[in-house]
Amino acid sequence: MEMSERQQNFSGTGEIRTGQEIDATRLAAWMADNVEGFAGPLTIEQFKGGQSNPTYKLITPHQNYVLRRKPPGILLPSAHAVDREYRVITALHAQGFPAPRTFGLCKDDAVIGTWFYIMDCVEGRVIWDATFPSVARDDRRAYFDAMNKTMADLHMIDIEKAGLSDFGKPGNYFARQIGRWSKQYLEDPDAGRVPAMDKLVEWLPANIPPGDETSVVHGDYRCDNMIFHPTEPKVLAVLDWELSTLGHPLADFSYHLMMYRMPPATTTGLIGNDLAALGIPSEAEYVAAYCARTGRDGIANLDFYVAYNMFRLAGIIHGIRGRVVRGTAASAHARKSAEGVELLADLAWEQAQRVGA
Repeated sequence: MEMSERQQNFSGTGEIRTGQEIDATRLAAWMADNVEGFAGPLTIEQFKGGQSNPTYKLITPHQNYVLRRKPPGILLPSAHAVDREYRVITALHAQGFPAPRTFGLCKDDAVIGTWFYIMDCVEGRVIWDATFPSVARDDRRAYFDAMNKTMADLHMIDIEKAGLSDFGKPGNYFARQIGRWSKQYLEDPDAGRVPAMDKLVEWLPANIPPGDETSVVHGDYRCDNMIFHPTEPKVLAVLDWELSTLGHPLADFSYHLMMYRMPPATTTGLIGNDLAALGIPSEAEYVAAYCARTGRDGIANLDFYVAYNMFRLAGIIHGIRGRVVRGTAASAHARKSAEGVELLADLAWEQAQRVGA
């Protein structure tokens, strides 16, 4: 089948981007001291994806690894927390959740210039388009069900048993997150102001639904942040944990659910597609499956949760725009992503208007 533009742009590896080179000799020396079973020689390639934290494939004769690092340059204080990624992946892997095995975390800038960690290179399929064009129609429902089950499993993880009870602040998640992304938006003048964002900054904190829950949340759960089995509808690894924390599971789930309410041009959106013809479950079916797995009767205030998440995603992309302006964006495709802020902010405001904004 024809490869989608996102898959073409982001899948696989390419040449290491200017300014993000790694000294292979120094890295190999560190790995020899810190990575169990490591044996060179070491070859380094860079993944085309990894807009926020540059990501590399480390190739050796016996095993391949993945390295994630902070990008070089001036960074916002709370961004690019590779140490948090490393911690949550390590803890969840130990609980049997499909997170890659980790091999080491380096906080010494002298090794490659920034903090980094190393994990297993899980071989499988990355699907960049939420219509799953590379999957046979009759198999797509099973792939969606695998995504749904994996997210439900994450939200049912026992935080204390996993050793993650201090991985974030429990409670008041929406208020804290809205405050955080509003502050980051308002304090990044390089990226400019967006009218719909300004309205959401005022409306969202005044309309948070009652009720609170706490679980591990991924923060960026979507089909292209996971590796599927090469031939089966099974999730082998969930990737890109930079935004993970302790939070409200419905915030996390409704972020994932945004695919049903976003156009393909923004990211992995499904609007405009005939889902039944594609063999993809409807939004209502997908919500019902998650609720059944997590013991819920349904999700009240879903429109608010989606509005919040579109605002949050617009805030993230606004941050990418700021890094493009400052020259520290990690991906060659960051500039194109940064153009989507206004569209996402307008979509978020439309969701808010569904609940009376």
